[in-house]
Amino acid sequence: MKFIFPQNYNFKNKLWGMIDYTTVLANIIWYFLIFILVNIFFHSINLKIVIFILFCFPLFLFSISGLNGENVITVLTYLIKFIAKQKLYFYGKKHNRK
Repeated sequence: MKFIFPQNYNFKNKLWGMIDYTTVLANIIWYFLIFILVNIFFHSINLKIVIFILFCFPLFLFSISGLNGENVITVLTYLIKFIAKQKLYFYGKKHNRK
């Protein structure tokens, strides 16, 4: 059985068919950073678990949902670029009224 893919088809490798590998790497770095900070600042195991889940679970959900097929890292770079250079453009028609 042969499959024909169009030339403009963008094939992306994904872990378990859901998450891009760059997103997995970014998530692991974020989880490791939060894990280290939680272990440094808090001593109660219950508080450590709650803080870790609060900071890691939303990123995990965004990673699985995919944000319309976009990578989480690219979405974050778009957000940072927008925050750095906020511009609003309003285009209107020029009316010639006599």
